[in-house]
Amino acid sequence: MKSQNEWGKLKKVIVGVADYATIPEMDLSVRTINYADKKDISDVLVGPYPQQVINEANEDLETLVKFLLGEGVEVVRPKRIPTEYYNFCPRDVIFTHKDLTIATPMPLECRKNAWKSLIDRLDSTIIVPCKYQKELYNENCVSDKNTLALTEVTPAFDAANIIRANDDVLYLVSNSGNVYGANLLQEMLGNRAKVHLLQGVYSYMHIDTTIAFLREGLMLLNPARIKSVDVLPEPFRNWDVIWCPEPVDIGYYPGYNNASEWVNMNLFSVNPNLVVLEENQHPTRKKLEKYGIECAMLPMRHGRTLSGIFHCVTLDLERE
Repeated sequence: MKSQNEWGKLKKVIVGVADYATIPEMDLSVRTINYADKKDISDVLVGPYPQQVINEANEDLETLVKFLLGEGVEVVRPKRIPTEYYNFCPRDVIFTHKDLTIATPMPLECRKNAWKSLIDRLDSTIIVPCKYQKELYNENCVSDKNTLALTEVTPAFDAANIIRANDDVLYLVSNSGNVYGANLLQEMLGNRAKVHLLQGVYSYMHIDTTIAFLREGLMLLNPARIKSVDVLPEPFRNWDVIWCPEPVDIGYYPGYNNASEWVNMNLFSVNPNLVVLEENQHPTRKKLEKYGIECAMLPMRHGRTLSGIFHCVTLDLERE
């Protein structure tokens, strides 16, 4: 069965690769989406990541692959081809739900071809290109976290703005996903699922460092962003909540701070009772274990450097 939630027993998954990872040239989309929090971008590095970062990231990805294979999961990898950004986080690129697979209209123009490294690993995929235009980007977002980077002139969203709970899908409106994109997603889903908007909680930028669905009726929430379950759409307000402890900061490669320490709550479910968690997050592990969830503690040394840990670097294709 194709994947339609975040927790069913995993059967098949794509795990990313760090080869050719690079920081893109500064265009309007990169400036407003990735660096809206920076007034001064003179210190932003551009170009290929240091080879040490790429090598060590690939080592950690191989550790993840070996673990998943040991759990009986089929693992496939993106093509190791040059890219304007990276193939480290396949979660950003492709949305799957039941029989629907979409290469989403990613608002970063440098990622317009990101689907090409994955397309041979997927069944029939609908390619939805973003219509890049200056009017899509709101330059007033710079230094103002309450102003989002995207306007509503055309649909635009990363697949990582979305998490799935069978018939309900939660969509974060942020710098990497506009309301128009959510409307398009609902149109494409049809009666497969209902899209619910999460708005006004977090602008930078994907949902999986803020909320993790652990199993039906149980979720992990980031208390720095979700102040009350009342901000959630109605279907999720009665779920049981584990409030994530303050993450253990793993740091970043000097000069490459591309994610907050909250990326460390970015876990990945193998089944309803087993998740993969960054190896230093023992306070989170202890909380999860109280709910009968075992944690495989694995390394992801450059999670902040490359802006992605275990949910980001995977794309589940089939779950029971």
